[in-house]
Amino acid sequence: MKHKELFKLLDEVQEDKTATELKRHDRVLLIDGLNLFFRNFAMLNMVNPDGVHIGGLGGFLRSLGALIRQIQPTSVYVVFDGAGSTTNRKNLLPEYKSGRNLQRITNWEVFEDLDDEHDSKVDQIVRLIQYLKMLPIKTVAFDKVEADDIIAVLSKKLETEYNSNVFIVSSDKDFIQIVTDKTIVYRPMEKEYYTKETVKEKFGVLAENFILYKTLLGDNSDKVPGVKGLGAKGIFKKFPELQEQILTLNDIFDISTRKFKEHVVYSRIVQDQDRLENTYKIMDLSTPMIDEHEIEFLNHLVKDDLPELNSKPFITLYEEDKLGGMIRNLEYWIRDNFAELKLYSE
Repeated sequence: MKHKELFKLLDEVQEDKTATELKRHDRVLLIDGLNLFFRNFAMLNMVNPDGVHIGGLGGFLRSLGALIRQIQPTSVYVVFDGAGSTTNRKNLLPEYKSGRNLQRITNWEVFEDLDDEHDSKVDQIVRLIQYLKMLPIKTVAFDKVEADDIIAVLSKKLETEYNSNVFIVSSDKDFIQIVTDKTIVYRPMEKEYYTKETVKEKFGVLAENFILYKTLLGDNSDKVPGVKGLGAKGIFKKFPELQEQILTLNDIFDISTRKFKEHVVYSRIVQDQDRLENTYKIMDLSTPMIDEHEIEFLNHLVKDDLPELNSKPFITLYEEDKLGGMIRNLEYWIRDNFAELKLYSE
């Protein structure tokens, strides 16, 4: 769903309000921080006058402003993966996300080797968090917790307790499984909003069944295997129910048990039940891998006031990093994108 179509849809379910009438939780933007950072780092091969790569840092800030202008949120969260964030899922599947980041994602003109590139990523992320602390947005990360899990908790809480319209920004397809009537995923690479209707159109599956779709097909990007012999087209020949009714993983096993003599795919599903249950658990964001203390922290975070807007320190950082023309009319950009966030009432 494109931008104009999306907001026509939203206007049908939410009355048009002025900034003074809108509440802080009415329209919430949740950003997968590292996902957006790495996309900019890879695409923007830009250096400052000192020859320091600034593509990830400057590109993220520029993207942040563009997203706020486009979505017009009443509050913004930037969520990062914590240190050792894949640990819990690697305990279930050692191959999970193995091999990622082994290949260079930029070119040889800027970095001497992979270590040089890695150091630049770390430096820019650390600096980015300093910038974000100067803005009236909330940032969060927990050790050994992936951003996916944090965003899943936040989106559910905001939707169920505050009736929020939630916009998740990430190119990670895992988030498609939590699309609802109130939660929409924006995929920057496609520049498209995924509603329940978009999920059905793109994948042919009910949004509520997307987790089953991924469990059966696997995810090459995360090194999670699927069922051998079951492709994106063949899956609906074997399980047309995925297009028509909300299913559980047990429903898939029941169907396969009844039909295991009809095709080898059904037999493989029955035989691989333990592995598929494990795969489902790894991918399932309805039961995020996050403990009660962290959930309690997120509960308080949602209730907390927004941080203050500190324009002068932000500008000082920008000048120190010599980001130059990455953002045009910097003072206006800060005021135009962030000042209004402080106007929304509780």
